Amino acid sequence: MSELLGKWQQPAGQPFPGLYFEFRADGTFQAVLEEMGITSGGTYTAVDGEIDMDQTQHTLGLLGKFFGRYAVEGDTLTMALGDPGAPRPESLEGRNKRLYKKIA
Repeated sequence: MSELLGKWQQPAGQPFPGLYFEFRADGTFQAVLEEMGITSGGTYTAVDGEIDMDQTQHTLGLLGKFFGRYAVEGDTLTMALGDPGAPRPESLEGRNKRLYKKIA
């Protein structure tokens, strides 16, 4: 889990450039897409490349549990989250694959 700590932002060329996730040591996260005025947050656990996120706050009401996969290589986080309540993706590849760069 410690490799996820910090702030990760989608760069240009990704579906939501500027969107960032901040993963904290207390097991909470915040996500912000300033351009659209959207914020969300909740709790997470991450073990051995699998991440479970329970989004309990979202500007547009998109709440629920998200199951995914992640990998950190240097300053790049690759994450693939399933849709709310859907099974964990089989791999990091596919339509839900997103790249993030570490910014803090």
